Amino acid sequence: MSEPRTIADLGEFGLVRRITSALAPAESALIGPGDDAAVLSCPDGRVVASTDLLIENRHFRRDWSTANDIGHKAAARNFADIVAMGAQPTSLLVGLGAPADLELSWLDSLLAGFAEECAEVGAAVVGGDVSAADSVLLAVTALGDLQGREPVRLSGAKPGNLVAVTGRLGWAAAGYAVLSRGFRSPVQVVNAHRRPEPPYQEGIRAAELGATAMTDVSDGLVSDLGHLAEASGVRIELRRDALAPAAKLRDVSSALNTDPMTWVLGGGDDYALVATFPNDTRLPDSWQVIGMVNEGSGVRVDGLSWAHLGHQHFR
Repeated sequence: MSEPRTIADLGEFGLVRRITSALAPAESALIGPGDDAAVLSCPDGRVVASTDLLIENRHFRRDWSTANDIGHKAAARNFADIVAMGAQPTSLLVGLGAPADLELSWLDSLLAGFAEECAEVGAAVVGGDVSAADSVLLAVTALGDLQGREPVRLSGAKPGNLVAVTGRLGWAAAGYAVLSRGFRSPVQVVNAHRRPEPPYQEGIRAAELGATAMTDVSDGLVSDLGHLAEASGVRIELRRDALAPAAKLRDVSSALNTDPMTWVLGGGDDYALVATFPNDTRLPDSWQVIGMVNEGSGVRVDGLSWAHLGHQHFR
């Protein structure tokens, strides 16, 4: 009998066995993959949970990104939501829809990407589901542990707070722009789109420093701060000079005849963290103060509205 090459060669139950055998167990899992549901320990007594969908040709393209990249990205964007609450990621549930002719080598690389990103935060995949589909679809749920801390919500910003950011801004959007023009370099920005690098450790650090509100930058800095401002009933005032694009972004924007600030302020998919802090907080060097919280509503950049609000589905 020849070696199986595609998902169809394995069938549903063979596919499930291949997936579960490729993934390491989670420390928090009392019962892991293979039963009707996972059972997880929860020392804090509360569970932080977040779900994201990744749909082929909307959130990723297989001709732009390797399967390994896609596994990393699918895990990273979910873990970023968990750390933005000030929690420690513990586990993932992964739903996979895929065409029957999807090659097993691609699947194995995807699973490796999940496992490698999980290892960055000490988490693991504890269960999920599989289904036939016309294209690749990933439905990922991340779970996290607050470890005795209070969650850092969108609604806690107060007038007089500092606004600070950690992580990259605009790099993934620049990478998307490069790929959309048919180029594959510079590799630094292209890889930022393919495989984001959220500053995981800074979420818990921000919570311990007394962050009053926090979110990850998934849809664009102005857009995501707009949700925070609305939830908190405040105005966010950003300083353009504190958000100067990196030299590499300026080089790419010059080549593409684009204003790099559209990427910095409106680009998503970097999963930086942006938070508000009491104004006497001594922030570590990993955080950059970019503005203030004031009375009012909305987000302003140097006192003006910013027209490019970032990504929104269904528009």
